[in-house]
Amino acid sequence: MSTATRLPVSDHAAELRAALLAAGFTADGLLDLLGAPAYAALARSETVPALRATRADGPLAHLVRLFLLQQPVPYAALADGPAGLPLDRVLADGWLIREKAADGADTVRATVDVRPYGGPDGEDWFIVSDLGCAVGGAGGIGSREEGVVLGVGGASTTLAGITVRTPVGSALDLGSGSGIQALHAAQHATRVTATDVNPRALEFTRLTLALSGAPEAELLTGSLFEPVGDATYDLIVSNPPFVISPRARLTYRDGGMGGDDLCRTLVQQAGRHLNPGGYAQFLANWQHVEGEDWKDRLRSWVPQGCDAWIVQREVQDITQYAELWLRDAGDHRADAAAYAAHYEAWLEEFEARGTKAVGFGWITLHRSDTAEPSIVVEEWPHPVEQPLGETVRAHFARQDFLREHDDAALLEGRFRLVEEVVQEQVGTPGAEDPEHVVLRQNRGMRRATKVDTVGAGFAGVCDGSLTAGRILDAIAQLVQEDPVLLRDRTPEAIRMLVEQGFLEPAGAARP
Repeated sequence: MSTATRLPVSDHAAELRAALLAAGFTADGLLDLLGAPAYAALARSETVPALRATRADGPLAHLVRLFLLQQPVPYAALADGPAGLPLDRVLADGWLIREKAADGADTVRATVDVRPYGGPDGEDWFIVSDLGCAVGGAGGIGSREEGVVLGVGGASTTLAGITVRTPVGSALDLGSGSGIQALHAAQHATRVTATDVNPRALEFTRLTLALSGAPEAELLTGSLFEPVGDATYDLIVSNPPFVISPRARLTYRDGGMGGDDLCRTLVQQAGRHLNPGGYAQFLANWQHVEGEDWKDRLRSWVPQGCDAWIVQREVQDITQYAELWLRDAGDHRADAAAYAAHYEAWLEEFEARGTKAVGFGWITLHRSDTAEPSIVVEEWPHPVEQPLGETVRAHFARQDFLREHDDAALLEGRFRLVEEVVQEQVGTPGAEDPEHVVLRQNRGMRRATKVDTVGAGFAGVCDGSLTAGRILDAIAQLVQEDPVLLRDRTPEAIRMLVEQGFLEPAGAARP
């Protein structure tokens, strides 16, 4: 694969799309043809099981070999067989190339990777990327092509899953790549703008949108927010080139700034490009610097006028981090001395910056324009349930509620226990009373928190019918405690249960 290859045009993308769908070239169709093990292996960039599963002739097998496995297919099988492709137009537009094999056979091969991708509401979409690059990042594409454009990977699907999906007037996909985030945004944004420093990436975005039947986006070339000038948006999303590396080798992953400066700059500049009430959501890497609290480091990134929720999902020491991204570029398959030299360069860079580890996670900003912003920075390496877009939206709605309600107002409020929250009693078998009670979320962030007897009783009664104060008065009578003292000490616990999503204001809209 070479990034110098001419990319297809989208003149007849609608006809190609119709043919792909008619042949069953969809996420569900692939699963049926390949079977679960081979389908899962593709996500790990392993193609042998899929090659075995597509030995038989047939339209779907031919398409899988062409567009996913990048194998040549006999021209006659497409021209005379039941594949249904508008072959002349597909060849003319550059999706396929006709050529002679070594044995003289007349074959066609794909110029780009086309991968079926299921949308959140069952849509049949297609992500177009460079050959062999449908899965990248930690999967290890092993490409040294500077301008390579990746397809669907774990990072891109993570960002798509955490993005708030309320209808908006305008959305910006910054660093669009193959257009996955722009494609999602096109479903709920009236106007979508996609930017990338790599012009080829924007061409892939155009192809992804066209082949998926999505509206066109405004495509702008440039770095960070430079292409959009002073424009503002209701939603900004970015899966940026966040890798902290000693030099910018690969455009798709290396930001070209020192340390984590690219992610910091992106977050700091986002505030002035957000409309009031808008969201900016990023994936990012950040340094853990010797003698510095990583949480304070990230708090300093948050722009004025914005609330923030920053979640650290993983931490790697500098050796693990260097090895991960050296494998990503295929350096582990190169000359041993060259690999050692690259490894040394990474460690020297980290040592010079005092970096002891690197964190990875999500950063969400919400433009609230409040004098008392809420900035939550936490470590959460535990399993979560995607999609989390509604969980993110609800988090900031709760921050607004808590900011507007003092303790007296909380006691006058009515609350509901959030659906899917269960209570667990922990203690010695046979004991009359539990040692402690745990409330556990079975959806979203899947948090768990210890509560005392009063907290458990309070949460269990919350159905929106009584005020918090009246519930506490009833509990005080049951446990024979002074109701005034109980009212004085409980608002802090109520505030925690609301903040972490166990309780919601009774007037809150449910998804």
